[in-house]
Amino acid sequence: MNLSVLSVFIPTFFFVSITPGMCMTLAMTMGMTIGVRRALWMMLGELCGVGLVAAASAVGVAALLLNYPDAFVIFKYVGGAYLTYIGVQMWRSKGKMAIQSSSEEQGATRFELASQGFVTAIANPKGWAFFVALLPPFISADLPLFSQLSILIIIILSIEFICLLIYAAGGRTLRTLLQQNGNVKLMNRIAGTLMCGVGIWLALG
Repeated sequence: MNLSVLSVFIPTFFFVSITPGMCMTLAMTMGMTIGVRRALWMMLGELCGVGLVAAASAVGVAALLLNYPDAFVIFKYVGGAYLTYIGVQMWRSKGKMAIQSSSEEQGATRFELASQGFVTAIANPKGWAFFVALLPPFISADLPLFSQLSILIIIILSIEFICLLIYAAGGRTLRTLLQQNGNVKLMNRIAGTLMCGVGIWLALG
């Protein structure tokens, strides 16, 4: 792939990825509630979702979704409702994702964490629209599609992972600052509000 193309694509996608959005807000929330290490499972699911959306957008699946939107809309609403439910539980200092006043390990499983990230990435209509608009200008008709798409997706996932880590670390830092005052309830309410915001954003976006 042409280096001049990559020199434009990399900063363009980094700017878009680092901008606050549903996935980055989710990463910050996870960093605050369960820590960066366990949030890696959410990031794994989110990266799988982003990679799938990017590949599907490039091969035209997005056009199929636009023609048959009902299933996608249902999936989006269910995912948004689930994340909002988790946010309400966190706001009330209940549920597996809430921060506990004791040192007990959080109860969310790795699969649950990965599923939250995957659903958020897949059900984000703005993500589909972004990849449909962004990828075609960087793909040349004179070169093999598979090799070009592979390189672009590797770059996309690498940048996305870096940005997720930045936001998760920010959430962890916020938790540390709030814990100095022992205000667990406030932390849960901040995290719960963010999670509800992601859920509503997902459902109505």
